Amino acid sequence: MQKIFNLFDFKQTINYKNEILAGLTVAMTMIPESLSFAILAGLSPLTGLYAAFLMGLVTSILGGRPGMVSGGAGATVVVLIALAATHGVEYLFGAVILGGILQLLVGVFKLAKFVRLIPQPVMYGFLNGLAVIIFMAQVAQFKISENGVDGWMQGSALYAMAGLTALTIAIVVLLPKITKAVPASLVAILIVFGVVYFFDIETKKVVDIASVSGSLPKFRIPEIPFTLETLQLIFPYALIMAGVGLIESLLTLNMVDEITNTKGRSNREAAAQGIANITNGFFGGMGGCAMVAQTLVNIGAGARTRLSAIIGALTILAIILVAGPVIEQIPMAALVGVMMMVAIGTFEWVSFRIINKMPRHDIFVGILVAVITVLLHNLALAVLIGVVISALVFAWESAKRIRARKFIDDQGVKHYEIYGPLFFGSAAAFIEKFDVFDDPNEVIIDFKESRVVDMSAIEALNKITEKYHRQGKKLHLRHLSQDCRQLLKNAEKVIDVNIIDDPTYRVMTNR
Repeated sequence: MQKIFNLFDFKQTINYKNEILAGLTVAMTMIPESLSFAILAGLSPLTGLYAAFLMGLVTSILGGRPGMVSGGAGATVVVLIALAATHGVEYLFGAVILGGILQLLVGVFKLAKFVRLIPQPVMYGFLNGLAVIIFMAQVAQFKISENGVDGWMQGSALYAMAGLTALTIAIVVLLPKITKAVPASLVAILIVFGVVYFFDIETKKVVDIASVSGSLPKFRIPEIPFTLETLQLIFPYALIMAGVGLIESLLTLNMVDEITNTKGRSNREAAAQGIANITNGFFGGMGGCAMVAQTLVNIGAGARTRLSAIIGALTILAIILVAGPVIEQIPMAALVGVMMMVAIGTFEWVSFRIINKMPRHDIFVGILVAVITVLLHNLALAVLIGVVISALVFAWESAKRIRARKFIDDQGVKHYEIYGPLFFGSAAAFIEKFDVFDDPNEVIIDFKESRVVDMSAIEALNKITEKYHRQGKKLHLRHLSQDCRQLLKNAEKVIDVNIIDDPTYRVMTNR
């Protein structure tokens, strides 16, 4: 029987030191982000920490990508801010549960494979835009609030914050050149913490954002009316949240696949994300998805199994229960420096090196996706627009490539050998290639090097068949796939069926 929990497969090689230290580092970097997003959404800070714990624990055990970290991500929370503001946090919990159910259904019905349709320029744009968002979120930590008014730090506060941030970045950059025995991010956080503590430096700390002390999350059913009106209200929010969460999670999965040269299971990850969000809704978490920055920290620290994410989740729980007063004293500059380096690592710098080698439309798509991601903070919309534009460009380019090789054989039969895909974009050009009136009485159209793709192509074949029939000429259609033959109602009597040559196209699925 295939093992479900790979963590307990003792045949695999686990570097326990790397896994444990990576998990601790991930927990340290996840806390300020979870707190910030919860406060941004007008929620209790503990709501963000509960989400980090629940998402991290459930997806680390059930997910399809060992080494990936999930938590209370801003990409999903931003979608729900308006719902929480207008109807209260109970409706937010309801939307999180419904969004989790939708994600679970995607995994159960194996629909996650459609993320493969996202082109590489969209991936570049997504990652570059996300890197800018992560970096700018850290820059925002240089703001302070006085008398309800936000403003930039000045004087000694600014110098202390900037100096400690620079020290953190220097340690993260230089330490791996000396040793990789321990994660540079964790060492940087501990050193900066020690510097601030022993030299009594006045600077912004985690406690200045919110308290992180609390109790175990408790099961509770959201206090909302279970009516059709409630469903109509929360469903759009849940649908968008589910879409955003799956896109970010599955793109993160693909990113980790490339980094580790291994293969994750997208449908299992989608189901795990759904179960985690359902759990969030019933235990007071704000919901979430995979977190790109924390995943990069985890992978960069050498983590390759589920253990690190479990350690990270349990560390957050321990912090909530007992270690809150200590964690609250960590300087924000240390966490800001670590996250800035993560943003720099997330950015696809290779996109600059190959920009003059890429097609112009790919460059445009990549830049557009990055700009939309940065300006709107809507990852789902950015990716969707990128995919749509890429699809339209592909359709236009493919439509120009359809061509026909024409010749008359010894028996006086004219052959049209079609090259290139026949679909809605190329249907008109396809019809124009035939000389119905001047062709001989017998004509063969060969699709051996072509593929009939959609209903527009089927209709084009019906039209050309009708034209030849009206002229009393015999037409043969060869090398059509089975699905096309079933749809060609006007040509069913003149199709040359060859079981060996006529192809059957199948869609590759995720195993």
